[in-house]
Amino acid sequence: MSKITAAITAVGAYVPEDVLTNKMLESMVDTNDEWITSRTGIKERRILKKEGEGTSYLAIKAAENLIEKSGIDPKTIDLVIVSTATPDMKAATTAAYTASQIGATNAFSYDLEAACSSFLYGMSTASAYIESGRYKRVLLIGADKMSSMINYTDRATCIIFGDGAGAVLFEPNTEGLGYQNEYLRSDGVGREFLRAKFGGSSYPTTPEALANHEHEVFQDGKHVFKYAVSNMADAAAKILEKNNLSKDDIAWLVPHQANKRIIDATANRIELDPEKVMMNIHKYGNTTSATLPLCLHDYENQLKKGDNIIFAAFGGGFTWGSIYLKWAY
Repeated sequence: MSKITAAITAVGAYVPEDVLTNKMLESMVDTNDEWITSRTGIKERRILKKEGEGTSYLAIKAAENLIEKSGIDPKTIDLVIVSTATPDMKAATTAAYTASQIGATNAFSYDLEAACSSFLYGMSTASAYIESGRYKRVLLIGADKMSSMINYTDRATCIIFGDGAGAVLFEPNTEGLGYQNEYLRSDGVGREFLRAKFGGSSYPTTPEALANHEHEVFQDGKHVFKYAVSNMADAAAKILEKNNLSKDDIAWLVPHQANKRIIDATANRIELDPEKVMMNIHKYGNTTSATLPLCLHDYENQLKKGDNIIFAAFGGGFTWGSIYLKWAY
């Protein structure tokens, strides 16, 4: 019997219609297009402005796009994982609502949270379920409504983040394609450098915290940048080393879209040609859990069966890692 691997067999995505450009931000905070572009590579980001709609709205739209493109029956999905840092609400899982709304009535579901590494960690989890033989179809969605936790008077964070969602379907493969290996890490030293302090169990929301924007994202840019550059680049190099791969073996690098300088540093570390680096940060900014699947969606037509793909991400906590996958279609 051939070994079962977990392959991505379909991709879907969704981004909101409303665009927040660098020019528009100039009227909101002390910044300008040149400053933002030169430091981040971001030109615009999408914002979900529908009243009462949260991350589940984005996740549902991305899943529906995947289902429509692939033609699968949602009732055949065994598990729905929503990787997110911005769930709709506390206690009630976003994944359960998402699964019900897309008609995945035979699936169980749950949320997975590891900041900007959420989708990367979700890939590991989804693949393990498939490789175990327990389940045949796992829908992994990366979705975040980052605008819900951003202070638009703080130029250190409001220029970076946007809203969006991407989805992939994992299914069994017996050709040796799909998920190959991983290098995943975390370190709690980063807890204070990138966080939304109030609103959790340690610091329940108070009127004072709301007034001071302490329930919204805070980032110590210098520390986060230093750790992100070194660890994301190191993770990409480690996964190549673990699998005896050279730069010539790699078809694509799919890096977390946090900052163009971090993406460039990761590609340079493994000496990869810029033409092999997926990048859409200029269009969407940092959509947190959605950046990796949005890249796959935007580059899907350029992918070829058997392509060696390296995923790399870094997120708050700190969390980071890399994954090696062979494209299956």
